[in-house]
Amino acid sequence: MTGPGEAGQAGRRGAGERSGAGGTPAAVAFLHIGGTPLHVRTEGGGPVVLLAGGLGSSWFDWDLVVPFLTPYRTVVRFDRPGYGLSGSEPADRPGPTVVGEAERIRAVLDGLGLSGPCTVVGHSLAGFHVEAFARLNPERTAGLVLLDGSVESSPRPRSAPELRDLAARTVAGVATALAVPYLLGPTVRRLVARAATVRREDLAPRPLVRHCYRTGRVLRAVLRENARYLDVAAELDELRGVVPLPEELPITVLAADDGCRTRRTEEWLARQRGLAALLGADFRTTAPAGHLLMFDRPDAVASAILDTR
Repeated sequence: MTGPGEAGQAGRRGAGERSGAGGTPAAVAFLHIGGTPLHVRTEGGGPVVLLAGGLGSSWFDWDLVVPFLTPYRTVVRFDRPGYGLSGSEPADRPGPTVVGEAERIRAVLDGLGLSGPCTVVGHSLAGFHVEAFARLNPERTAGLVLLDGSVESSPRPRSAPELRDLAARTVAGVATALAVPYLLGPTVRRLVARAATVRREDLAPRPLVRHCYRTGRVLRAVLRENARYLDVAAELDELRGVVPLPEELPITVLAADDGCRTRRTEEWLARQRGLAALLGADFRTTAPAGHLLMFDRPDAVASAILDTR
């Protein structure tokens, strides 16, 4: 395992290392993009699928889905800056933007030499990122899949984005100096994951959770992305008005249904249906499943991806 300070060395040492989910061979590399070493895994064969995780996610959150895909697809997973094994972005870099994340996805594919059309898959917050990628890179997009994607109705950017980003970085720095991530990070990760599944358990490997989530870089990344969430949503909303999706692009929206007929569940499913209607997408639900539907229904997630073509 490598820590953030070792990421560059690991990239030089480990581009040819092999490991994977469920025994599937995976090529592991670190791509230096925008001054940040990004941890990337590629496995399988066939048409390319890129998996982008939500707020606070790491590459191993897709482990249960990948074995369903690799017999038919080349699967690319990567950790955004600060997550998983990726390094933190330089301190002078601006906060996250939807265009910036779309450019990062393209840079990952370019860095791997994958220049052809790709099906892009985004969970939760990353739904914003992959939709922006599809709009800005129609010639590179073979399909679009949103897994319980974030939905905001008429979002408006908040004021003082630079100050909010500075505050997020400052809070993360102070917490790290006090060893808060080291002491509590893995526990918080497990609690959040349990709350987001109907299984009420975190199926991610405990050693990896401990290694990745006790670092200050993860806390910093989570706080920065959360601070800019509405700004990113508003940016995508504006992009929707000026850059259409490619005609006849296969699009699937897969929503998690926890099986409870509560008002909260019904409202969430209605918002997901609205998103599908807005994008002209095929709408599906999978039940019982929580927001981390990759844990609860990896088979349904894989089916949605494979059927989007």
